[in-house]
Amino acid sequence: MRIEKNDSFIDAEVLDNSNGENSKMNTSADRLTIPAKSNGKDYWRSLDELSNTDKFQSFVENEFPEGTIDMPSQVSRKKFLGLMGASLALAGLTACRRPIEKILPYIKAPEEIIPGIPKYYASAMPFGLNSYGIVVETHEGRPTKIEGNKGHSSSMGRANSFVQSSVLNLYDPDRSQAPKHLGREVTWKAFQTFWKPEHEQFLENDGEGLAVLSESFASPTLNRLRNSFLEKFPKATWAAYEPVSDENIYRGLEIATGQVYQPINHFDKADVILSIDSDFLYLESSDIVSSRRFADGRRVTTENDSMNRLYCVENSFSVTGGMAAHRLIIPYNRIAAFTAALITELRKSGISISTPDAIDQIDVSGIDTKWVRILSNDLVFNKGKSLVIAGYRQSAEVHAMVYAINDGLQNNGKTIYYHQPEDRLYPRKSEFKSLVKNLESGKINTLILSDINPVYSNSADTDFTSAMKMAKNVIHYGVSENETSALCNWHLPGIHYLETWGDVRSFDNTLSVIQPMIAPLFKGKSQAELFNTLLTAEFISDYDLVRETWKSLLVSQGFDKQWQQVLHDGYLAGSDSHPEETSINKRSITAGLNNFNPGTTKGIEVVFAKSSATFDGRFANNGWLMENPDPVTKVSWDNVASISEKTATKLGLKNKELAEFSINGQKATVPIWIMPGHAHNSITMTLGYGRTSGGRISNNVGVNVNRLKTSDSYLSSDVSVTGTGRSFLIACTQDHHGMGSEKLVADQIQKRLPMIVRESTLDEYRSNPDFVNDVVEQPELSSLWKEKEYTEGYQWGMSIDLNVCTGCNACSIACQSENNIPVVGKDQVEKGREMSWIRLDRYFSGDVENPEMVFQPIACQHCEMAPCEQVCPVTATVHDDEGLNAMVYNRCAGTRYCANNCPYKVRRYNFYNFTSELPEIVQMSQNPNVTVRFRGVMEKCSFCLQRINQAKITTKNENRTIVDGDVVAACQQTCPTDAIVFGNINDPDSKVSKMKKQNRDYSLLGEINTRPRTTFLAKLRNQNSKLDS
Repeated sequence: MRIEKNDSFIDAEVLDNSNGENSKMNTSADRLTIPAKSNGKDYWRSLDELSNTDKFQSFVENEFPEGTIDMPSQVSRKKFLGLMGASLALAGLTACRRPIEKILPYIKAPEEIIPGIPKYYASAMPFGLNSYGIVVETHEGRPTKIEGNKGHSSSMGRANSFVQSSVLNLYDPDRSQAPKHLGREVTWKAFQTFWKPEHEQFLENDGEGLAVLSESFASPTLNRLRNSFLEKFPKATWAAYEPVSDENIYRGLEIATGQVYQPINHFDKADVILSIDSDFLYLESSDIVSSRRFADGRRVTTENDSMNRLYCVENSFSVTGGMAAHRLIIPYNRIAAFTAALITELRKSGISISTPDAIDQIDVSGIDTKWVRILSNDLVFNKGKSLVIAGYRQSAEVHAMVYAINDGLQNNGKTIYYHQPEDRLYPRKSEFKSLVKNLESGKINTLILSDINPVYSNSADTDFTSAMKMAKNVIHYGVSENETSALCNWHLPGIHYLETWGDVRSFDNTLSVIQPMIAPLFKGKSQAELFNTLLTAEFISDYDLVRETWKSLLVSQGFDKQWQQVLHDGYLAGSDSHPEETSINKRSITAGLNNFNPGTTKGIEVVFAKSSATFDGRFANNGWLMENPDPVTKVSWDNVASISEKTATKLGLKNKELAEFSINGQKATVPIWIMPGHAHNSITMTLGYGRTSGGRISNNVGVNVNRLKTSDSYLSSDVSVTGTGRSFLIACTQDHHGMGSEKLVADQIQKRLPMIVRESTLDEYRSNPDFVNDVVEQPELSSLWKEKEYTEGYQWGMSIDLNVCTGCNACSIACQSENNIPVVGKDQVEKGREMSWIRLDRYFSGDVENPEMVFQPIACQHCEMAPCEQVCPVTATVHDDEGLNAMVYNRCAGTRYCANNCPYKVRRYNFYNFTSELPEIVQMSQNPNVTVRFRGVMEKCSFCLQRINQAKITTKNENRTIVDGDVVAACQQTCPTDAIVFGNINDPDSKVSKMKKQNRDYSLLGEINTRPRTTFLAKLRNQNSKLDS
């Protein structure tokens, strides 16, 4: 799958010469000269900044980093998005420049709906073997915003970026709209006519030659229908397929205990945590609950409090690695050896680990023995209060070893629990490979593919595409047409989870009902309806199918009463399962590990990971996610090959250079991205890009690297890497809008950054509780005019705790959904014109090869002495009596003086009318309470003014004042770790007031007398002094 020069690759936006051909690398501009090892707390945002490259200097010396208003190229992504509209992130309705619309009044208005007042309904979002309890905000029957369900154990009232952005998928114009047969649009009745004789034939032969390949699920109704299907057709095959999954976790527990269990980690109960290649705070399953529990174990109010200590072992920086007190960087292929070395060290300390002696014979050369020994001692000292976890990418054998470690440390049943899974269909690679072999041998006559895309995501060792063509009938079902449906006889349209009735179980088996928020927008049917049609050849509504299932689940107090309560709550109270008593199965673990030998790789390895934007490709047509930069690399709109500077130099590669990767005869050309803190001789690539039939957003964006990996591993060894000498345009936001990037202060960046990001170790904090005030000398501040007193009424403010902020980007997506922030496209992002109201600044500090990483969310600080207000010539930005820095859009003349005068660089300018020509289906997703912004207007964080005003109306009608919790900003509401707190700072009992009184509280650039209403709590790391010595 080599990418040739003429192939479309992100609109072919390779840096080009006048003749349109790919340019040669600009060696002077792209070469990174890394300085000698730094000491102390030197902070830097990127290697370009650290090396002080010509490109970085050019960017920071520009008076207006966003550039001038110039016309985009004819093939720019911005113009494409503007015309097609699918990814434009929803600008709200307004009286200004509003399109002409026909208004159709209700024939009979529903009594419960009041125009302008949103309604909220509980539901659940299915996500593989897990689900998330949600609450959906609707406006006159249109779902517009998704939040977590406070009562649901899977979300605890919070959400991640995938949950937040899923509402945009509902209104995707590229969704499948009608059934198709041989590429021609037909009806569901036509499919039923086709299926009835097929159904009768399979009844006669017990389903011989019939196979179903579906996604994994955790659903009582789907599981019931699947079981009925296999009973009716005993010779049929039903397997589950997922390109990335937790299969290795379940298989590992099966090796260790003899049974499949669902592990549930209680990070809040662990004082010491070891993460082995696990990004549990971001891209692992149950990340919302994991983040919340981890944060609960590190909330510090005073210097007398304690917090957990996190060790991480990984090959490339992850969000979880950025939160670690100590991080060991090793190649992916040596992680199993590290785990074996830890077992050996624990045994030396008297811990009984029930693994076979063969584990002690694994080659552990190159592993930092001192690091392992100190870690082992810490785990032993905290026996029963520690937790060891491994990520989804690690082999089943590693997960079995991890279970044995937790068993030896007496953590099982204390910091980690195991539940018996119910109503689940697990993906098993062995079953998938067996199905492919049956296809190749002609044993399968009819193949049904349910909501999967194996033609796109299939690995190099299995030729599913050719095998699929051997079947006579191939039926594809999915919400969207894709690479797989294009090769099938039939395509049947699915429906979004916000349009359907269904049910799910979450990780702890809590039962939830999925209820529709809107009637199906197109001619699709639910997965339950499909399964029932395959079973009976008849159409039965998903509502009836789900109720039939739940009649056996709700057996007390009357079905209808309980059913209504479940619909109201969104889940069945008390349906979560109890933890199981587990133990080592000596025979099973010996058989599973006796011959385990992870081996070593001397050459270059490539490691594959989920994407923060696409996951595994299923979110690739979502503009919010595609434009939201990766938290660590800060790359938007592309996948890259992350590599260490040392390895890049060894291979003769330069940053942004297109390199050709060759593995087992498969080839792909991917741009190089040099990253600090990356293991040497190791390269990391993200999956889910390079779609060709995914929709107008996803098509030809990035590279499909699935063919470079095998189905059994997320690692490819002995890879051949060759530079092409051609540069590729990458939209990276890491140097955009940085405080300290102006020309006049560029040479003072190093002095300023420690004032911006204030952090310390827990020991240093205890010895000097007021360390935040020692970072900068605070002069006596005075104003040139009489200052306004903000002492009466509501005074709004925000506090952000950097000690629990993980940089997960959930707040950014929530803000985009709530405030109708547009997606602008790759070319605009590359110019520094992204519109996000919240940016997640990522800073490195220390040694380039092994730095620390910290995140800081930055939005409008709502300064009481706002510099932006003092320079606006038309008074478009003003201060109200409640301390809000407000925007009057109709006054704004677009001078951008305010942006230039803002020291925080948080104002965003509409260079184009990014929200014009939106199709009607996308307009349905708009928040009607937020004004549209048009070309030439400045915008920024409003502290969710619309929510403040709604709270005022509500409390006025209830004849009371606003109390703490009545107003919840969108970013605050979704934050999985509760790092963001918003409220009335005039209320001494409000949570935000109490946080601002802590001794870790500081104002960002407070020394310049801006008096920001947003303040931060300094970050702490609970480091082990023995590792620092």
